[in-house]
Amino acid sequence: MTNGNFAFGTVEVSIDYDAITHLFERAHEEGRDTLFEYEVYELLRESGAETPPGTVLLPRGGKPSDEALSGLPGPKVVLKIVSPNIIHKTEVGGVRVVENAPDKIRSAWRRMLYEVPEAFAALLEKTPDMAPVEYAGLTGEALIAAISRDIRGVLLVQFMETDSQAFGNELIVGIRRTREFGMVLGAGLGGTDTELYAERFRKGQAVVAASAALTDGETFFELFRKTLSYKKLAGLTRGQRRIVSDEQLIECFSSFIDMANHYSPDNPDAPFVIEELEINPFAYSDYLMVPLDGMCRFSLPEQLPASRPVEKIDALLHPKRIGIIGVSGSRMNFGRIILNNVMQAGFNKDDMVVIRPGGGEIDGVRCVESLAALGQPLDLFVVAVGSAQVPGLVEEVLELDCAQSVMIIPGGMGETEESRARAQEVIDKIVASHATGVGPVFLGGNCMGVVSRPGAYDTWFIPEEKLPVLTPGKHHRAAFISQSGAFMLTRLSQCPILDPAYMISVGNQTDLTLGDLTAYFADSSEVDVIAIYAEGFNDMDGLEFCRAVRRAVLAGKEVVFYKAGRTPEGKSATSGHTASLAGDYTVCESCVRQAGAIVADSFSQFENLFMLAERLHGKTIRGNRLAAMSGAGFEAVGMADSIQSDTYRMELAPLSEESRTRLDKLFIANRLDNLVTVTNPLDITPGADDKVHADVIRILAEDPMVDAVVAGLDPMSPVMRTLADPEHDQFTFEDERSIAALLEDLLPQLDTPIIGVVDGGRLYDPLVDKLKEAGLCTFRTSDQAVAAIAQYIEGRLNVDTIRRKVG
Repeated sequence: MTNGNFAFGTVEVSIDYDAITHLFERAHEEGRDTLFEYEVYELLRESGAETPPGTVLLPRGGKPSDEALSGLPGPKVVLKIVSPNIIHKTEVGGVRVVENAPDKIRSAWRRMLYEVPEAFAALLEKTPDMAPVEYAGLTGEALIAAISRDIRGVLLVQFMETDSQAFGNELIVGIRRTREFGMVLGAGLGGTDTELYAERFRKGQAVVAASAALTDGETFFELFRKTLSYKKLAGLTRGQRRIVSDEQLIECFSSFIDMANHYSPDNPDAPFVIEELEINPFAYSDYLMVPLDGMCRFSLPEQLPASRPVEKIDALLHPKRIGIIGVSGSRMNFGRIILNNVMQAGFNKDDMVVIRPGGGEIDGVRCVESLAALGQPLDLFVVAVGSAQVPGLVEEVLELDCAQSVMIIPGGMGETEESRARAQEVIDKIVASHATGVGPVFLGGNCMGVVSRPGAYDTWFIPEEKLPVLTPGKHHRAAFISQSGAFMLTRLSQCPILDPAYMISVGNQTDLTLGDLTAYFADSSEVDVIAIYAEGFNDMDGLEFCRAVRRAVLAGKEVVFYKAGRTPEGKSATSGHTASLAGDYTVCESCVRQAGAIVADSFSQFENLFMLAERLHGKTIRGNRLAAMSGAGFEAVGMADSIQSDTYRMELAPLSEESRTRLDKLFIANRLDNLVTVTNPLDITPGADDKVHADVIRILAEDPMVDAVVAGLDPMSPVMRTLADPEHDQFTFEDERSIAALLEDLLPQLDTPIIGVVDGGRLYDPLVDKLKEAGLCTFRTSDQAVAAIAQYIEGRLNVDTIRRKVG
């Protein structure tokens, strides 16, 4: 017998995988890819579940004896229709509770065998889209006959009296295979309204989900503990009493996770793959978890794809020799712009070559007739020709093995119906080459290219005049990976202070994926921060991406993530743009957050979190206690009002006695003591000058009770130096006494994160730029600042928890 054993506390559970696999084998031999409900209960017994109900199958076409109908205890029993195609039984009269007497049971059994097919047929004729493929095109008596033929019988089930029928006292637990993330575990408020609960309740309150590969029973339980479902089951709401123990829940979650990982497409030894296993609901009877309904779909495992030679990503990002095809000698086309941008970024033109019939030179770069005439292999080959030429070029590159990496710039590679065949042709050629262990890695198609500051090149096809200024040698230790080149370019244009070392436009992920590139940077010594914009993951790449995120955070890095395509309309739009298959957003967000990424909810939030991660990576995060200060009363109040939301929560720090004393002395010395009350948030009034602002920031940041400081810098105060106006000496921020100059000296001395707020109009844009140059993360409103630092701190604390648990 093959068992899976796991233990927590004093409880050990053994899973009999041989017996469960036999259930799948028997169903598969009968031509089924689903288990009947009584088989699901048998599966639960073999997985260590404590109280599956007693059952008796009453087959269609038989005549059950009184003895067979009298084997279950209790005054009542439940009858359920058994058919591989009727999933939602209640809607068609497929579930009935009757008196536990042979005649009553026999009557209900006979009635259901006729009434359920008629009801199901009527439902399918009203909603033909719901019809299983077996019933497609059938109507009337033919449809009823087909449904009747598939009914195996009626399941007689022990009626379990539950402790309560009150809202929230039922639990759904399920595992399902997802295209991107493999096996995912979910749990939450159960019953017939589970989907409604998930839609209507605040995020994470009704149902929670996690990657089975990245969690365990106890970790998932801590996630589940935050839900309304747990509060109800544990008796933490008014008028409730506990009806299940924490240990029972952990045991259940652990068993489901263990089964998910065994019957996973990610397991090369899996005999079958569980597509979906759901118990909805578990109810509770005298501290017993009682499954009242269950379903399971399964499939045969598929062959895992050949691995990509991801070690060649280094040649993509740090090439010694670059070739470009598609460069015009007579006009400034995309290829010509790329050529000039590569040289402008500092790459030696002697190490470049243009593939172009006729030879000669373009902008001082040597041209060769063809790939066959290269003479020596390229580290990077940039393809900037029309999409129709791409399949032939890919085949030629593979045959000649003349490049370590290939960048496919053009679109028309899967974004439209017409171009999908072309894209698939390219993918097939690349996959075949990987299977043989030769050939390059491919980035794109439909990608804007790469800016690699350490690699000294830029293949973006945007004219230099339209690009944000990138300061040589001053980039941050960060990588920005984006499925949309336009998104990346726009964010950098909006927030040029980001200035990462690497900027990579992934495009359609024809070969290299988000997971591949994130894994590369997880192991890179060149970066501390990885920021990712995703529209969709390739099959199973969401799981690989999450594993890479986990590896990155365990290596001390920070990962910021934004996922597009949350709505049906958004999913459609992303597919049209980069041929992405946008998956279930809730599952994606849960898996990525649990892997350790800080997940943004909007474009502006992504920018803010990326900026904070770059600037505050080296700062210590001890907790979520905030100190807030401003010379504007409304701003101080606004900071206090912004410390909590549906997605984050901070506390106002209780200032230490030492800090209160230091602040009192500061205000007395500056004749502000009659105007300022030492409290948190702290309103220091418009009479506080630049030095008072800086001194208050220092005192708050040095308080051991404070974990972060948000400082309003009062740009319109009559005593602050906040203008780019050399004609008025008393207001210019170029003065060494200005807040910008003082903070430039102060910030490197402080280990506590400091966030600035400049709430003013365009007149103060130069001040914001000056403060950012000084190293201060600066926002234009206090609520935005508090929300950003709160989310950032929450993400850092989550990573600390992961590191402690794994370490």
